This record gives sequence, structure tokens and C-alpha cells, in this order.
Amino acid sequence: MQLSIIYQDEHVVAINKPSGLLVHRSMLDKHETQFAVQLLRDQIGQHVFPVHRLDRPTSGVLVFALSADIARKLGEQFASQLIHKTYLAIVRGHIKDEGVIDYGLKEKLDKIADKMAKQDKPAKEAVTLFNRLHKFELPFAVSKYASARYSLVQLTPKTGRKHQLRRHLAHINHPIVGDTAHGDGKHNVFLRQQFNFKQLALTCKSMHLKHPVSEETLVLSCELDRNIYDLLEKWQVNHHQLKTINNL
Repeated sequence: MQLSIIYQDEHVVAINKPSGLLVHRSMLDKHETQFAVQLLRDQIGQHVFPVHRLDRPTSGVLVFALSADIARKLGEQFASQLIHKTYLAIVRGHIKDEGVIDYGLKEKLDKIADKMAKQDKPAKEAVTLFNRLHKFELPFAVSKYASARYSLVQLTPKTGRKHQLRRHLAHINHPIVGDTAHGDGKHNVFLRQQFNFKQLALTCKSMHLKHPVSEETLVLSCELDRNIYDLLEKWQVNHHQLKTINNL
């Protein structure tokens, strides 16, 4: 697999991670053989250091440092929530034009990887801004309604909790389509069968951070996930609108 590199200098490299690719080896996916860390290392011929996480099913901007010192500096920015991220998602239903989801989240623990961690930690502050870009109504009765409704939304997390966007959208009853953990199973099956859409409709579209050496603002953005793009085309989003979405 050849990764799409969207930015590279002597200190930092960023890729457009495809949905389904793990960032690095995990106890939870012992049988996987491909990981972004190893693929990128082999592709550019040098060691890379991941500085943040992007869930396996989520696509989009993923940043690596090219030295341990740069990794530390970038890690401090992420830990201090100084990074501005913008995501795009397709959600079930017609979400309102814009809003704020301010809903604390308990730390999500993995049964295997976190089995030694404290299990009863209190919920932490979690805030997500959203802005609806398009809404769709398809002539299919998926559940109790005569039509299937969806929205394309721009999401801006102000905090960085695990699975925050997926959990927040599910909390307001607009789960992200393709989410097998927090989503709507009937709609996921419908999209697989009717449109051959088999993934999470969530992509990290852009990221603004301070360059760890020059300290200038570094704007990283990627093309919209190909499968999400194709789905929007099938839903009659015109090319001008798609170009606008791709430039977000």
C-alpha cells in the first residue's frame, strides 16, 4: 500500500490515512499485518514517530514526527489541546444548522489493553461544535419512516476524548453512519446494500498546528475520503459543491 503524503519536511510528515488502517500494532488486532507507522517508515526510508491517534475506521490527516525531540514538542501541543482540527461526517437524520455538544465523557477503556487501568474514573469535559453543510432525503423506508434522512456535517472538537465525535453524535441521536459501535445498525446495513458503503463516514479533513521548529502556523488538509466522495456523488451533490467541500 502506497500512502498519500500531504506534507513533508525534515521535521514533520503528514499523510491522508485511509479508513481501516491501524496507526500501529495493537493488542486488539493481533492478526493485522499493515500499519501506518511501518508503511510510512518503509515508504520514506526513515523512522517516524506518531504524535496523536486517529481511530482505525476514521480517515484523514495523520501527523508524524521525524525525531523523538520533534515528537515531544508536537505531543505537548496535542496534550494542551492547541491543535485545531476539522472533521467531516455523514450522520443519520436532519441535524440542526449548527450547535454545540457539551457532554462529559467517561474514559473509554479497552478490555484487553486497559485491563489494569482504574475502572471508575469520573467523566471529563468534552465539547464539540457542529455545522450542517448539506441535508439529504432518500426515497427508502429504512426503519419506521417513509424516507431515509442524512446530513453532512462539519465537526470541530474542542477537546480530545477517545471516540469523542462518534459518542457525541450518538448522544444527540444523529449517529455517524457506518459506526458499528455507536451507530444505527439498520442504516449501516442499508448503506452497504444500496450504495456499497462499508466504512465509517468520518474523516479528519484539516488540522492547524504550530510548526515545532519555525513556530509558523502549519495548515494540513487532505482530499475527502474517496468512498465518502462517491457516496455524496450518488446522492446528487454537484461537482461545484463537492469541490467546495474538498477545499474545507
